Amino acid sequence: MCKPKYYITTAIAYTSSHPHIGNTYEIVLADSIARFKRRQGYDVFFQTGTDEHGQKIEEKAKAAGLSPKEYVDQIAGVVRSNWDVMNTSYDKFIRTTDDYHEKQVQKIFKKLYEQGDIYKGYYEGLYCTPCESFFTESQLVDGKCPDCGREVQPAKEEAYFFKMSKYADRLIEHINTHPEFIQPVQRKNEMMNNFLLPGLQDLCVSRTSFKWGIPVDFDDRHVVYVWLDALTNYITGIGYDCGGEGTEQFKRDWPADLHLIGKDIIRFHTIYWPIFLMALDLPLPKQVFGHPWLLMNGGKMSKSTGNVIYAEDLVDLFGVDAVRYFVLHEMPFESDGTITWDLMIERTNSDLANTLGNLVNRTISMSNKYFGGVVADKGVIEDVDADLKAVVLGTKAKVEAKMEQLRVADAITEIFTLFKRCNKYIDETMPWALAKDEAKADRLSTVLYNLVESISIGAALLVPFMPDTAEKICAQLGTAVRELDTLETFGLYENGTKVTEKPEILFARIDPKVMEEKIAAVQAKYAPKEEPKKKEIVGLAQIGIEDFAKVELRVAKVTACEPIKRAKKLLKLTLDDGTDTPRTVASGIAKWYKPEDLIGRSVVIVANLKPAVLCGVESQGMILAADAGEDDVRVIFVDGIEPGSNIH
Repeated sequence: MCKPKYYITTAIAYTSSHPHIGNTYEIVLADSIARFKRRQGYDVFFQTGTDEHGQKIEEKAKAAGLSPKEYVDQIAGVVRSNWDVMNTSYDKFIRTTDDYHEKQVQKIFKKLYEQGDIYKGYYEGLYCTPCESFFTESQLVDGKCPDCGREVQPAKEEAYFFKMSKYADRLIEHINTHPEFIQPVQRKNEMMNNFLLPGLQDLCVSRTSFKWGIPVDFDDRHVVYVWLDALTNYITGIGYDCGGEGTEQFKRDWPADLHLIGKDIIRFHTIYWPIFLMALDLPLPKQVFGHPWLLMNGGKMSKSTGNVIYAEDLVDLFGVDAVRYFVLHEMPFESDGTITWDLMIERTNSDLANTLGNLVNRTISMSNKYFGGVVADKGVIEDVDADLKAVVLGTKAKVEAKMEQLRVADAITEIFTLFKRCNKYIDETMPWALAKDEAKADRLSTVLYNLVESISIGAALLVPFMPDTAEKICAQLGTAVRELDTLETFGLYENGTKVTEKPEILFARIDPKVMEEKIAAVQAKYAPKEEPKKKEIVGLAQIGIEDFAKVELRVAKVTACEPIKRAKKLLKLTLDDGTDTPRTVASGIAKWYKPEDLIGRSVVIVANLKPAVLCGVESQGMILAADAGEDDVRVIFVDGIEPGSNIH
């Protein structure tokens, strides 16, 4: 019987630097889904890899004294090593410097050019090097890149452009008729409301200001823009041939069943990529899931601030499956998750060492103590058994339902609910008390059988998430890992099977004080170097009184204030500036002030600043604020002064 196919991909990791645990989370998440689908009987193809072209890499390589290829070879090796450390079961690791990929990208670019979807033009805009993206001034947030928050630089160059608007209506219709296409739903709403419905601009798809990229073969001054290069890996990696037949694998596996990506690149995968596919007359992927971020102590991981953790360090301290459990269990479906050292210690001790590890250990120990390790169901049933069996046998359906929705954390919670029910069963049946009465030996044997059978079912469900642990549990129980389709039947553990004589400690409890020293050593490796303290504040160049006179500073009273939905950093302020018409100002102070903190207060505004559109709001000025310390901004209030008063 032919198995149904399931093609799953991660985003390919950008080879600019060593991936931290927030980057590594994605491959572990994808691996858990791929393993679960294999358990369900799917013929899974799981692809990951590295994105290796672009200006940022060219600059990094130069700084390291290496050629770009030498540099990406090193980083690609580190990425692959990270994925292997986390015991991920990918089937293919593609690199965008692979010859077959580069040749197909050139063929794709030429095809799109010849059919009129790509044309040569001229680009002038604001460019973010880390994101390799152009933006208009109105798209910036506080004058910075709306995706990463970094500085942008003016850029002007000849470029090829893709006619995005040509396919926009078709994409909108597809999204509206395929509600499962973009998940979670809030990501779909962001794409529709922020990009598609306002209208798409044509996309720059080539560059001439750097050389590290795939050359446009009919115009070698240009290299292919990184997103057209990177996104096509999902088809080139399985044998797509532009203008040809393609491999049998491509015909079988495309369209992808799931593109698993970070929420920060959802736009590229749900707008640019589908439109490229439409232009190539290929089916769209069935689903794109934009997962949230894993934050360190509530903030985005960054080498510059030192709040960064790497997978190999966590594995050294906690073990592979403990790290897999943590990153999968702690990540919500839609909102960002948080990783802290304290939380990892707590989860290891409570969930892994106590709930799971102690359950397995004492069940095996009691089987050895009371029956020489032989497990047998004697059929002495009591009412309490029914509830245990109901929970155990109902878990598979609950886990499958959660995994169908990609709610991996919830699926793991269901499995640990099973283990917690087993612990409760021990408290209810009190095997140690039954052991004191020879007449209750058969009841004691039945209780231990029920526990072993329940644990073996739980272990079978645990395989996609903690594969080594699941194997160890079943080995200690003297049985093979059960197939998924057997987990709704209780009593398949063979009577008379012997458990191991000496149970292995699956997860040892961690002494926080001992771990503190190990954590400190890890943190010291990545602590940012202290910058020398500045002895003086360096100001701008001196100006004359005539220059200062060009700036109109005026007192204004805040009459209303609200957040701007499209920009977390911005607040929309309505001001009384002494004129008959209210003035609107968008200000990037949402991190430090709530709307109620500002309403009724008087502020100083630059009244003659040229209006600018920020996230759909026309900002008619700027309020004055001071940098009051590290990551602290204070608005300058002038309460009690009449709105409209000029400041000289």
